[in-house]
Amino acid sequence: MKEATQGKEYNTELPLYLAFELAESKWKLGFSIGLAQPPRRRSIDARDLLALQDEIMLAKRRFGVSKRSTVKSCFEAGRDGFWLHRYLEVKGQENLVVDSASIEVNRRAKRVKTDRIDVGKLLNMLIRYHSGEEKVWSVVRVPSVEEEDMRHLHRQLYKFKVDRTRHRCRIEGVLASQGVKVALHADFLDKLEAVRTWDGRRLPAGVRARVKREYAAMKHVEEQIKSLEKERGELIETSDHPSVEKVRQLMRLRALGPNSAWLFVMEFFGWRQFRNRREVGALAGLTPTPYQSGEETREQGISKAGNRWVRGMAIEIAWCWLRYQPESELTQWFYERFGHSKRTRKIGIVALARRLMVALWRYLEMGEIPTGAAFKP
Repeated sequence: MKEATQGKEYNTELPLYLAFELAESKWKLGFSIGLAQPPRRRSIDARDLLALQDEIMLAKRRFGVSKRSTVKSCFEAGRDGFWLHRYLEVKGQENLVVDSASIEVNRRAKRVKTDRIDVGKLLNMLIRYHSGEEKVWSVVRVPSVEEEDMRHLHRQLYKFKVDRTRHRCRIEGVLASQGVKVALHADFLDKLEAVRTWDGRRLPAGVRARVKREYAAMKHVEEQIKSLEKERGELIETSDHPSVEKVRQLMRLRALGPNSAWLFVMEFFGWRQFRNRREVGALAGLTPTPYQSGEETREQGISKAGNRWVRGMAIEIAWCWLRYQPESELTQWFYERFGHSKRTRKIGIVALARRLMVALWRYLEMGEIPTGAAFKP
């Protein structure tokens, strides 16, 4: 179907394809209407939405498509998050957020990479995707604003715990350089003043000052950790949010506590829509990656392509499951299959973690209690 505007015909059915290459100061835009059409490349200031809409209208005029034509766009998931995706959807565009690691790269020679080349590559793959080649890349499922917001608590809690360990290591390292060791207990500062080096001298003033600053920073981080854990505990006790109810449901099982249950739900089970067990294992990055070429066959380990937060916790909880759920079917399977040596147990714990994630998904979505699993009293 075509429409005429001031003597010029515009195609109202042909979509306009738009690819973004996002950066801190500038955005690269690539426009096209098909693979045979040379792309139109433009650059605008980052986050300048008025300029973006102007460039879309100019591109429609350039390619001879109607103002009412659909705009199909894409950009790579990254630092800018999902706000641009939500804006584009409000404007009526069909946008995709793409997993950067799934974009194909030519391995024949050294890779030439510029923003201009990247936006052209994205544009080409966007057209191929909408032409029916859906496996050309992996599309990220965009969470809602509320779902995304609920992930901040446990992620910040994790970062604070990493910072606490970092401060501890710095204190111990500085003291070790002077040949002394002081336990980081409540009376640490009192003991620090009394400690002596190998020749009976007090610690140098600069060393004492640095250690005290690191200790003060560590105590501040510990206060933040306590505050976040208290906030999480109050939510678990009082909130009627469906995701928090799933947290409580997981915590009824032995071997799962607030840290693991909250992480599994907020990063995984609370908002993602799994269709089968394979999707659960793949998104956790716990699926095998076999390699076969001719008569050569070997296993390359797990893919590690999924959510790293969930994958690390799944391995940890798998070990806890063996300890606190000795009568469960999963534990019995593990010891029958991998309980022969320490080496095989380390290999098998990954398989157990994958099966455990599938079992927890079925428990939350279908009400299937893991066979033989025990609940907390």
